Amino acid sequence: MNKATTKKFKALLTEKREEILKKAKQTLEQDMTLDTDDLPDEMDLASSEYLQSFTFRLRGREKGFLDKIERALQKIEEGTFGVCEECSEEISAKRLEARPETNLCIRCKEDQERHEKDYG
Repeated sequence: MNKATTKKFKALLTEKREEILKKAKQTLEQDMTLDTDDLPDEMDLASSEYLQSFTFRLRGREKGFLDKIERALQKIEEGTFGVCEECSEEISAKRLEARPETNLCIRCKEDQERHEKDYG
């Protein structure tokens, strides 16, 4: 992979990372507090608690996504970005453009999904 392409993916991954961190900061600053004085009845309180719980689950998923982004950025620094961790083949540019944080080529990812489907 040439330097220009690597630089493009690094910028894309960095942008994704910053967006996730921005959302996490917003969650900590705004969504962590639940003021019961602002809620007139139990239904409003329950609804607000549900929305808060849903937001935290989303942020939990984003933590896993952030870890993948960090690993991809580390691979860029190491010079191993774009290489499948399973078969060591080069990951197609089309796949990297769709999912720059990926660590598997499409064939190995499909094999992994089939295995998960078969064995839970």
